[in-house]
Amino acid sequence: MSLSVIQRILGILLTIFSLTMLPPAAVGIFYGDGGILPFALVFVITLTSGLSFWVPVLEERRDLRLRDGFIVVALFWTVLSLFGALPFTLMAEELNMSFTEAVFESVSGLTTTGATVITAIDELPHSVLFYRQQLQWLGGMGIIVLAVAILPILGIGGMQLYRAETPGPMKDSKLTPRITETAKALWYIYLGLTVSCGVAYWLAGMAPFDAVAHSFSTVAIGGFSTHDASIGYYNSTAVMAIAIVFMVISGANFSLHFLAVRNRSLLAYARDAEFRAYLGALAVVSIVTVVYLYFTHWYSLDEAAIHGVFQVVSIATTTGFTTAEYFAWPGFLPVLLLFMSFVGGCAGSTGGGMKVIRFLLLWKQGQREIMRLIHPSAQVSVKLGNQRLPENVINAVWGFFALYIASFSFIMLFLMATGLDQVTAFSAVAACINNLGPGLGQVGAHFADINDASKWALCFAMLLGRLEVFTLLVLLTPTFWHR
Repeated sequence: MSLSVIQRILGILLTIFSLTMLPPAAVGIFYGDGGILPFALVFVITLTSGLSFWVPVLEERRDLRLRDGFIVVALFWTVLSLFGALPFTLMAEELNMSFTEAVFESVSGLTTTGATVITAIDELPHSVLFYRQQLQWLGGMGIIVLAVAILPILGIGGMQLYRAETPGPMKDSKLTPRITETAKALWYIYLGLTVSCGVAYWLAGMAPFDAVAHSFSTVAIGGFSTHDASIGYYNSTAVMAIAIVFMVISGANFSLHFLAVRNRSLLAYARDAEFRAYLGALAVVSIVTVVYLYFTHWYSLDEAAIHGVFQVVSIATTTGFTTAEYFAWPGFLPVLLLFMSFVGGCAGSTGGGMKVIRFLLLWKQGQREIMRLIHPSAQVSVKLGNQRLPENVINAVWGFFALYIASFSFIMLFLMATGLDQVTAFSAVAACINNLGPGLGQVGAHFADINDASKWALCFAMLLGRLEVFTLLVLLTPTFWHR
């Protein structure tokens, strides 16, 4: 383990992160809302901290190893979340937030969860509104991809960081021969989708500020909004339709977007088993939701269609936008939608949850076990498309599933021990570990009313979900620290 290398990278990342305080300060100047001073101060604090880490080990040139990568990624998200909380902390009286709530809001933003403790979003200064949206955009794919692209330029290999941050079944697949070029390709697609989404929102009638802000959280699958009523504030079918399209696109594997652009063909989507399963699940649950809402006389057919499809896509992709109080919908729908967040988006997307690819492999593994019961001597392999998957991939998926459920259970029991009821505890953990945002019960509208101990536990859950369990839990094992 190279502590000096880790210190250097952390210093570089903090220095880069300090620059993200300048756009909100500029917004504060433009709107004259008094937000410039807190963000300028945090810029100085973060830049000074970054340089104090970086300068003493400026000449360090050793390679970053995989074990170092895990530590850097964990520090990356925890340290940046703490520094990201500073603007909220400095404006605590104006925002009516405690330190715990400031950290919760920052973690929620960077992990693209979208759970909030703010109850009067419409009254926030424009600088703070922009900052919240920017946090999600940076946390989506921006920060880690940008880091992977920049670190090699500074003499630090990025592959270990990339593998440590993306521990899923497809982690070793690269779009280009060099990991730096892969990161740049993903960054351009991410940026292009953001610009396209913002322009579409603007053409649909959003004010320019809101269009930019919501494009950040839509493409990042974040869910923060500039209004308490979220997307429902606009009461616009066009806005909801645009959000649906870009949430579906952002919940898909960005590698497919790259291949589609490079080959100028949509065949990559049609050939991908995970993408087909992703669209199929969204379609089936959308039909069930729309039909149930209509036949329970909750909405007219037109309203059931737009609100039903929107809410299914928003929650299934773990975005968390709302157009209605879905937690008050009739029957089993709220729980069904919450269960969909466990599936989440595709691997290689900005979505949360366990990812579609893992559930697809679990389904195929279940089919194989049934086949073995019927034909004990048969040699049955698990295939994805026409590719036979090695047993270590299947075992890794089972291990991930077990750790995910175990982590969920422990955190839920802790929340219940602090006094939360079963529905609130279950949905709060689901909303946070799946990086979804809105829950049920006491956390249906916001997380402001739960106790501080629960908020800290949910911060851990958000980080756990964003880093896909293994990256964070591996640091808690004694084996990791043995030489």
